[in-house]
Order: sequence, then structure tokens, then C-alpha cells
Amino acid sequence: MPQTAFAVASSTPDAPVFDPFIVEFPSTSDPSLAMPNAIEIYYHLHLGGSEGLTPPVVLIHGAGGTHLYWPSEVRRLPGYHVYAPDLPGHGKSGGRGMQSIGAYTQALINWLDAVDLHSAVLIGHSMGSAIALALALEHPGRVLGLGLVGAGARLRVAPELLEQASNQTTFLNAVSTVISRSFSPHTPARLSDLAARRMAETRSSVLYGDFLACNDFDVRDRLAEIHQPALVLCGADDQMTPVRHAQFLASGIPHAVLKLIPDAGHMVMLEQPQAIAIAIGEFVGAIPYY
Repeated sequence: MPQTAFAVASSTPDAPVFDPFIVEFPSTSDPSLAMPNAIEIYYHLHLGGSEGLTPPVVLIHGAGGTHLYWPSEVRRLPGYHVYAPDLPGHGKSGGRGMQSIGAYTQALINWLDAVDLHSAVLIGHSMGSAIALALALEHPGRVLGLGLVGAGARLRVAPELLEQASNQTTFLNAVSTVISRSFSPHTPARLSDLAARRMAETRSSVLYGDFLACNDFDVRDRLAEIHQPALVLCGADDQMTPVRHAQFLASGIPHAVLKLIPDAGHMVMLEQPQAIAIAIGEFVGAIPYY
């Protein structure tokens, strides 16, 4: 289902909150970092691997998100070329948001062609995991492996949340509802407070379209068709896509492994970034690539 944003709080009460949405690069001339765009899709690129020797990794954010919903530990995964696009209508990318997973999947295929990526390991969060699953089913030759974070084979959205998101006057109520269900009780309140402010910056029409796309997504009867290796990551306290959803997903995909992350909710990669980066790094490192 849908999701939100993030921050990391200091243990010092009066210290400023580090805002991961504000990316500070060591140097604008650093050759390992680039911020290009292709066919109006903006993407962050970390050149951390040897081209042709390690599989490229593509990070797909969730509903109402941007590439910055992936923490730097994941976006700059050591040893790999990591691409993190803003989906159409999100973040810095042009165009409009879409209202179906199929439309987002085609947009991602077009972008992969534009950046000359024939195949990659896809890591998706929530709605992004639905896009990754759809791409694996419809274009299996383009997918080397699947990392499914806060995922489900079906992503039904509560009717009241859809109603709230559909109206500009109740949009902030939708944001509040999502935020309240996206974090573990162990997560600092300052993190979820910043998340609420960041999600409120999303255009209401984009978030509503994303929720519609999630609500219509259902591949429960097609999981056995996925033959790529898959890693299913789920926060133990996830309320949006609970552990039972991750278990169903992992049991249905023939070559899937499930890993539960303690003290984390739906925004698991923001709540436990190091654990997620390690799990993804180990998973990608085990995928054969020639």
C-alpha cells in the first residue's frame, strides 16, 4: 500500500534534525555521483561498481515518493551502479502521475531503454514493489532479481483513505492517516513528524492516482510465474503491508527468501537503513551476472 517519508533524530534534544531529503554531495565534481535525466525522468546515479562485472540496481520508490525515499546507505550501495529514478510526476520528474501499475511499468521500461539498461536487479518499495513485480511478469528478460520491500501481491487501499486523497480539502487527512500507519512504535516521533511535512508537499492528484494504482494491483494468482531470485523485506511492525502479506508473497514466488526487520514498520528502509542496505547488498551479490 501507500507510504511516506523520513528523517533521523539526534539524541540531543536541541540538536537540529538531519533531513535525508536534503542530499549533501561531497563534491559536485565527484565522478561517482550524477543527477541526470532521460525522457523527462530524473534519476540519481551512483557509479559504485565495475560496468559489466556487477549487476546494475534500480530502486523504485512508492506512492507519493521520490528517489530520496531510499536512504543514502541504499542509494550508494558499495560495489554497484545504483539508479534511483523519480517516477513520472514525482519529485523532479516531468509529466503527470499515473493511475495504474501497468502505466508506471511501461514508463519504467521506456526509461530503462533510454538509459540503455537491458536488465537490472529491481528493488521496489510498496507501490514500487508492485511495479517491479509487474515488470518481472510482463518483461522477465529485463529483471535479474527482485527486492520487494514493504510489499504485497495485492495492495488494497482502504476506501476512506481513497476518499480523503481524492479531495483537496481532505488531502491532509489522508497524509495523516498514512503517516500514522507507516512507522514502528519504536521510531522517534521527530521522524514521523518530518515524514508528514514531506508527504504534504506531494500534489494531491499524484498521491490519489498512486493510491488508485495500488488499489487495483493484484497478482496473487501469478506469483508462481516469477522465476527470478527474490528477497522479501518486511518491517516486523508494518501495518500497511503486514507480515502475513510478506509471508504470502515469499511462499508464492519459487525462489524467494523472506527477511523480517525488527523495530521497523512500512518505512523499514528509512527506519533501519543499515540493515536494509546489508540485506540488499548480500542479495545482489549472490545473483549471477555475466
